[in-house]
Amino acid sequence: MGAGHDTVAAELARRAEAHGHQPHVADVLALLPHGLGTGLRRFYQASVRHFPWVYAGLYGAFLRDGTGPRPSGVPLARLAGDRLTALVDRLGADVVVSVFHLAAQLTGHLRARGELRVPSAVFLLDFAVHRQWLHPGNDQYLCLTDPAAHQVRRSLSVPVVTTGPVTAPAFLRPAADTAGWRARFTARAPGRPPVLLSAGAWGAASRPAATAGLLAGAGYLPVVLCGRNERLLAEASRVPGALALDWVDDMPGLLGASYALVDNAAGQTAVQALAAGLPVIGYRPLPGHGVEGVRQMAGLGVSELAADGPALLRALGALTESGTTRPARTARGRALFRSDPMDHVTRLTGPPRSTT
Repeated sequence: MGAGHDTVAAELARRAEAHGHQPHVADVLALLPHGLGTGLRRFYQASVRHFPWVYAGLYGAFLRDGTGPRPSGVPLARLAGDRLTALVDRLGADVVVSVFHLAAQLTGHLRARGELRVPSAVFLLDFAVHRQWLHPGNDQYLCLTDPAAHQVRRSLSVPVVTTGPVTAPAFLRPAADTAGWRARFTARAPGRPPVLLSAGAWGAASRPAATAGLLAGAGYLPVVLCGRNERLLAEASRVPGALALDWVDDMPGLLGASYALVDNAAGQTAVQALAAGLPVIGYRPLPGHGVEGVRQMAGLGVSELAADGPALLRALGALTESGTTRPARTARGRALFRSDPMDHVTRLTGPPRSTT
């Protein structure tokens, strides 16, 4: 769902290849029969973009912990079981690594039944752990943070490791091409610090134009990341003093040239910002995992959660180069990146062959 899972899968595949494996990336939604995966993706996209209260209800019913019997993701996931096991057998894979909760349900179910004969690891890429990530059949869990790992250990008796997030190496070193972005920002609004507004690949956000107007009125250059949402791009382009961007390929350069990121999902854009040393402020988070993830990030001290517009402006004002808030936040964010998950995944396997 969205580009975050794809981005993480691609980076893990790159690292697997660097370890001598032959990676193969498979979309679990594409393994579901009768176009069911496409329908699920479109429904989720529409809910997050246009009916967030619907997703909030689904998150509360299916993903969040609660008392009494709770729905399981296994009945849906198992529909992809035959196709996954056939793919694993055809590739001769040594291990399956899940980066999406439905995939984790599927691999756990298949391992518990003995139908998946190779180990399964789960890279839990969310700051907030919801119950659909968890299945006792999986062999290993790799988590972003110690609190996330603790939550997994409370629920499952499987090996759990805190590795931290994963990003492409370009985010962890000084960006080579910030000059072009800085020149573009200066030409658009000289002297105004550029503040990124993230809406994810799908351009899902709550009142982004209002937030952009607030920042422009306070002397910032709001840079609205619209992803692939043409409607949001058109809306944000009409905000006086704002810069609206569609899909951006050079995220390391953009992050390196910016003053701060205003984030609403605690997803991969926020992780990339932490790697790049860019301060993150949570504001108007998406329902469900967005709210919980943004709160978890703030609780770790790697970001700040702004409750309203004045709080957002105060948080931005505290990030001056001469103060202590910015370097302290940067240091805590970069400290999350502890180890390479593939170092742990490869210990589940024999000699390098392939990963799915």
